[in-house]
Amino acid sequence: MSDTVINHYAGACRRYLPALGLLALLSCQDGGKATVAPAPPVVTPPAGATFTNPLLASGPDPWVYQKDGFYYYMHTTNTNLRIWKTAKMSELGSTSSVVAWTPPPAGPASGNLWAPELYFLDGKWYIYYSAGPAGTNLGQQRTWVLENASPDPTTGTWVDKGRLFSPAADFWAIDGTILEQNGQRYFIWSGHNGQDGIQRLYISRMSNPWTLTGARVELSHPEYIWENVGPPYVNEGPEILKRGDKTFLVYSASFCGTDQYALGMLTAASTADPMLPSSWTKSTRPVFSQSPANRAYATGHNSFFTSKDGQESWILYHANSNPNEGCVEKRNPRMQQFTWNPDGTPNFGTPVAINTALPRPGGE
Repeated sequence: MSDTVINHYAGACRRYLPALGLLALLSCQDGGKATVAPAPPVVTPPAGATFTNPLLASGPDPWVYQKDGFYYYMHTTNTNLRIWKTAKMSELGSTSSVVAWTPPPAGPASGNLWAPELYFLDGKWYIYYSAGPAGTNLGQQRTWVLENASPDPTTGTWVDKGRLFSPAADFWAIDGTILEQNGQRYFIWSGHNGQDGIQRLYISRMSNPWTLTGARVELSHPEYIWENVGPPYVNEGPEILKRGDKTFLVYSASFCGTDQYALGMLTAASTADPMLPSSWTKSTRPVFSQSPANRAYATGHNSFFTSKDGQESWILYHANSNPNEGCVEKRNPRMQQFTWNPDGTPNFGTPVAINTALPRPGGE
């Protein structure tokens, strides 16, 4: 979500809650004195084999797509759509970007370009992004699609395929992502129900990469305390992660302008009908959240990738480096390896401290 969202939700940033995550680092011992648990020893990898977070000084809503040995990275810039192409995610900071799309100076998709996602579908490249009229009135944000027939998305011509929407429920809609399951393609996004300003997760079938067909179905809305830090009250940034016989829908919860912005998760069988809400089980607690000790606040709006050697799972996400920095361009992209629990669910762990030397993804 863009920095201008604060204008849409006037006064929301005045309602920040204290950084609750710090409490998890404290334990009461003799006489009720609070002490900080000692940090584990740091193992320093060989020189040249490491990287540090943040990857860039700014990069809200980071997205990465892998194809033919390259990573294609995008994030919210508000004014245009840019693509970074690199063979090594650990070297993103030294990679130049290419402007893929500059919006028209006026019209329904002329400003507030958010959360772009790039895919290679049916032999062509597609970018899904959120936009609305230029200015500070964000009530008309919708989802849009671009198409490029070039083998390389940093070259060729991007063609505007128009707005992607459900005709029977054409309301505020952002943060679209793709799910492919049971031979069918689906679109999942964050939107309104036409009755209130609560952001909910919806799913609809796709007849082609730029058209939704049939009804939309709500999969999730803010229910738990950790999803309702705001206003606004938010489920957004849905992302798909698959492994074995499970499909995971990882999403961001609570207002992005708060330090409590965190990740939740829905889980379904890999063969289940994703259009049925009963196919999904929702986590009752966040699966990834802030770490004040490691200077990671408002951890959210993520994506996933696999290391080049195919052996490691990585999460890419944005965070603020200091408390109360809000939903603006101070949000920076970070990545870290994650593991898998015995039950087959992902274990994202705790946000790693900034400026800590980490091993590069395998194969880099």
